[in-house]
Amino acid sequence: MGSTQVAVLERRGKFLVAEPFFEPGRRLVVSRDRRADVGDLVVVRAASRRDGRGRGRTTVVRRLGRPAVARDVLEALMIDRGLRRSFDPAVEHEARESASAAIPDQRPGRRDLRQTPTFTIDPASARDFDDAISAVPEGEGRWRVWVHIADVSAYVPPGSLVDREAYRRGCSVYVPGTVEPMLPTALSDRACSLAPGQDRLAVTVEFAVSAGQVGRAAFYRSVIRSDARLEYGQVDRVFAGAERALDPWAEPLAAARGVASTLQAARTARGALVLDSSEEPEFELDRDGNAVGVEPVEQTESHRLIEHLMIAANEQVARVLEERRVPALYRVHERPDATAVERLIDQLASLDVPTPPVPKGHMTAQQAADVLGEASQLVSDWVRRTGRGARALHSLVLRSLKQAYYDHRNLGHAGLKSPRYCHFTSPIRRYPDLICHRALLAAVAGDPYAPDSSWVAAAGPWASAREREAMMIERDADDVARCFLLERELFESGWETTFEGEVVGLHRSGAFVAFGPDGSSWFEGMLPVRRMPGDWWELNEEQTMLVGSRTGRTLRLGDAVTVRVGRIDVPRGRVDLYPDSDE
Repeated sequence: MGSTQVAVLERRGKFLVAEPFFEPGRRLVVSRDRRADVGDLVVVRAASRRDGRGRGRTTVVRRLGRPAVARDVLEALMIDRGLRRSFDPAVEHEARESASAAIPDQRPGRRDLRQTPTFTIDPASARDFDDAISAVPEGEGRWRVWVHIADVSAYVPPGSLVDREAYRRGCSVYVPGTVEPMLPTALSDRACSLAPGQDRLAVTVEFAVSAGQVGRAAFYRSVIRSDARLEYGQVDRVFAGAERALDPWAEPLAAARGVASTLQAARTARGALVLDSSEEPEFELDRDGNAVGVEPVEQTESHRLIEHLMIAANEQVARVLEERRVPALYRVHERPDATAVERLIDQLASLDVPTPPVPKGHMTAQQAADVLGEASQLVSDWVRRTGRGARALHSLVLRSLKQAYYDHRNLGHAGLKSPRYCHFTSPIRRYPDLICHRALLAAVAGDPYAPDSSWVAAAGPWASAREREAMMIERDADDVARCFLLERELFESGWETTFEGEVVGLHRSGAFVAFGPDGSSWFEGMLPVRRMPGDWWELNEEQTMLVGSRTGRTLRLGDAVTVRVGRIDVPRGRVDLYPDSDE
């Protein structure tokens, strides 16, 4: 068997050849195949053996579609990055068998919470629902909260075919219009998903909150029935008074809102990082697979409600795992290096952004974390006040941080200012969460499936690597989808259209600009310095501005610019820009 690659079939004289699609490479002569034709996007396999005249035979393995269709190119990208795009039939069969066998019931040790008002809050496009919420007020400034998480461990025994495949994948990968799930659909979209009106197995974390403090939690298996599937936009409309909350979820939603507010205030007071500028794009594909729209999904109050409750549940699980010394994976975010924080302060100061005082002499790791937390708050306040620089400035803050990862040792979470933290609340789409479920149930319910310590130690680096790979695929897929949308925009408005944009990144070779129609920032491209007339531009020491060596003019992070599109490279998700000729 030879290696495979994604290619476009082209005619070269009398030969049919496969032209590599995503990266430059050698053209391969392809054997005629009735499943594909000239112009098709395909997967080809180059033969490992050669015939008597020294020629190998390259064959078409699969036709993917056409390179002008967004859905087909995104599918090709996922295959090119090594995603399988299907499960082995044996894994699918085992998942279906497990889903039909684990019927929600009132087994010993599983509490029946089906009469407790419960709801989920997710994006409109979500299909797998990991978590559900219940909440009730218990007096002024006091509430009781139940965070219900899908009991994936009840369906996926350790060492099973499904478990081994889930471990290999590590996490689900989400790209516009589709997903590479960690678990087969029989589990991820059906049996494990906390769909409304359906009895579902869950692991519940129950805790009280008073004056922003979370009391010791209780943990147990449960049977729940979600009363409503709420969407983020819907909840925000309820909070704004534009839509009426309905029974039975109206009161628990109001209680959950109160809990989240007090938790947010407590986390701000303890100096947790503030990184609230990110906008996750949500792309729309039509029935033919064409990219037809995008909406930046802002982090609103409804998002923060879920975030704060999930953080509280994760912290409580991590606490009991550490106390019981059960092998598990912690979500580790180490404190930043003092040199990185000092550089961040210099960068912000060069842009006239307010900065906190820095201790004299060498900062300790704790001092660096405290300065960084205060700086992130000042950046957030400055962005809200000025209305610009959000993406660029928060990117500077992020780059000063160490990367979070999974580890069998509890080393704390500096970003959250939490002494112990784990991922427990998304076991449908993240394998580390499933490890923590098994560890928790071994600690509090005596389950026999406590993870082995040496195995957990090895699982941390693997899960961290799979997470990074998934993030890169998702980022690149978003860039491809943006390129398709930009082509559509220019087809309708003309290639000479100019766009207002903002500098979101800098390199010695040019500026990265976010731009779009009507003041939006849906697209991003590179404006090379070689196309910026009238001066020789150099990057300053803090890498926050390009400076003209003759005129002293500057182009800074957060500056407004007007640009035109020069070239769009869809497979690589790249856009080349020109400055507006009038500037």
